[in-house]
Amino acid sequence: MDKQAYRVVTSNVNEMNEKIHRHRRRVLSLAVLVVVLVLGTLTGAYIYLQTRVYTEYDVIESMERKDSNETRFAEFQGNIIKYNKDGATCINMSNHMVWNQTYEMQSPMIDICEGYAAVADKKGDNIYVMDMQGPCGEIKTTMPIQRVQVANQGTVAVLMERDGTGYIHLYDKQGNFLAEGELHTENSGYPLDIAISKDAKKMAVSLLDVNEGKVKTTIKFYNFDSFGREEIDNVVGEFSYAEMVFPQLEFLTNDVMAAFGNGVTEIFAGTQKPQPQKKISTELEIRSIFYNQKYMGFVYANENSESPYKMQVFDLAGKEVFSRDFNIQYEEIGFLENSEVCVRSESECAIYTLRGWEKFYSNFDKSIKKVLSAGGIRNYIFLREGETQKVRLK
Repeated sequence: MDKQAYRVVTSNVNEMNEKIHRHRRRVLSLAVLVVVLVLGTLTGAYIYLQTRVYTEYDVIESMERKDSNETRFAEFQGNIIKYNKDGATCINMSNHMVWNQTYEMQSPMIDICEGYAAVADKKGDNIYVMDMQGPCGEIKTTMPIQRVQVANQGTVAVLMERDGTGYIHLYDKQGNFLAEGELHTENSGYPLDIAISKDAKKMAVSLLDVNEGKVKTTIKFYNFDSFGREEIDNVVGEFSYAEMVFPQLEFLTNDVMAAFGNGVTEIFAGTQKPQPQKKISTELEIRSIFYNQKYMGFVYANENSESPYKMQVFDLAGKEVFSRDFNIQYEEIGFLENSEVCVRSESECAIYTLRGWEKFYSNFDKSIKKVLSAGGIRNYIFLREGETQKVRLK
C-alpha cells in the first residue's frame, strides 16, 4: 500500500479571531448606521407632519344632509347625534340613520357618557335616554330641570329647583326612579351644579351660600357604593371656599373631578373619597372651558389686540401641556376624539396639536357646523351646511 504524505497546516488563531471581530464590528456599525438613518427619517417625517400647516383638503366622500337652522351636533361612539326642538336623530358617518327619537322641547340640552346619551329640556320637565341601539326610556319630572348628567350604564342624575330649594333625583335608563335628595338654601346653599361619576357610584354638588354679603361655595361629595353607605346621608367629603363660586363640576374620569370656578379650577381625585389634588389659578378672564377624559382647556381674553384670545391646556394632574394665542372669533372650541383642539366659527376652522402647533386652518365659503376626527393623521369629517364631507388634508 502506497503511503500518502500528509501536510500539517498551522493557522494563527489570534489572527483569525481578529478578522472575525473586525467583520462583526463592520456588520454592527452598518446596522447602527441603518437604524440611525431609519430613525432620523422617521423623526424628520414625524416632525414635518406635526409642524406642517395644512390649508387644503381632498373630499373623499360627500353626502347630502337636511337639518333645520337650530340643529346641533354631538359625537356619539363613532356616530353623530343631531338634536333640536323636535327630536334627536343618530346617524352614522355615511349619513344613514341609526335611530330616531321625537319630542317637543323649548331648550334641548344633551349629555353623553360612553354608550349612553340623555337629552333634556332645560327648565322643562322631559328627559329622553338613548343608547347605541336607540331610545331606552323617558323621564317626566315634576320640577324644572336645571342640569342632567348620564353615567356609562344609563343612570341619570337630575338637578331641579323650585322655590329656592334644590332637588336631586336619580333614575335608571328606563326612567324608573331610584333615589332623591333635597338641598334647602337656608341650610346648604343654592345648588349651582351636579356631577356624577361614570360608574354612577359618586356624585358631587356645588352649593352657593351668600350670607351678609359674603360669598362661599361648598363642594359636597356623595358615595353610593358600600363605602358611602357607612356615612351619614352618603356624604364622604365637604370642602368650602370663601369668596369663590364654582358654577360647573365635571367628572373627567371615574375618579377625577374638576370644579371650574371664577379664576380657579380645583382638581379632586379619589376612588371612594375624593380629595383636592391641584389648584389651577388665573387672573385672566375665562371665556370658555373645554375638556375630555385626559385634558382640560381654557380660553382667556387676551390683552394682545392682534390675537384677542389665549388658549391654555392642562393634563389631569394640573400640569400645563401648551399655551398659545389665536384670533378666530370662535363659536365652538373643544377636543376632538384624537385630543387635538378644534376652534370653529361659521366660516373658519383651526386645528391644533397637543404641542400647540397649528395643524390646519381654512376659511370656508360655506358654513361649517362641526368637525370630527376620523382616524389617521389627516382624516376628518366636516359637517357643512346641508352636507357631510369625509376629507383628507393635503
